[in-house]
Amino acid sequence: MTKIKLKGNDINTIGELPKIGTTAQDFSMVKTDLSEVNLYSFKAKYKLLSIFPSLDTATCAMSVRTFNKKAASIHDTVVLNISKDLPFAQKRFCGAEGIDRVETFSVFRSDFAKKYNLEIADGPLKGLCSRAIIILDANNKVIYTEQVPDIVNEPNYDAAIKHLV
Repeated sequence: MTKIKLKGNDINTIGELPKIGTTAQDFSMVKTDLSEVNLYSFKAKYKLLSIFPSLDTATCAMSVRTFNKKAASIHDTVVLNISKDLPFAQKRFCGAEGIDRVETFSVFRSDFAKKYNLEIADGPLKGLCSRAIIILDANNKVIYTEQVPDIVNEPNYDAAIKHLV
């Protein structure tokens, strides 16, 4: 388990993020049109996985907006926003916010959170994904990870982006 916090209170994930240098496991995601895609569909591109509990929180929404501005224009990179939100909610949020330079996926029927040890094990958000960043190179090797220590905090955008340029 990895100890993280929710508003300063201790909670846990089911394990640790993938190690730097390991090959990322493939997993399925649901697009906003309800079709499925997998991680390995994004060939020959760097992948920034921005993972969070729900778009219906201010911090999660801010991270999607920020990566939409900062990282989406980086050459040969795709930004994948991942949560267990239903695709309908993701589509509504992205439409209302003008999010059009990053992709948003639901893992509500995927084993992603368990495979990547991101599932919150206890507390009020039990079962959702923790807030984390995982960056993969074009060959799906893990080159950067950040498990955000308190879910209410934003990730370190600059540290993540410097691994993409």
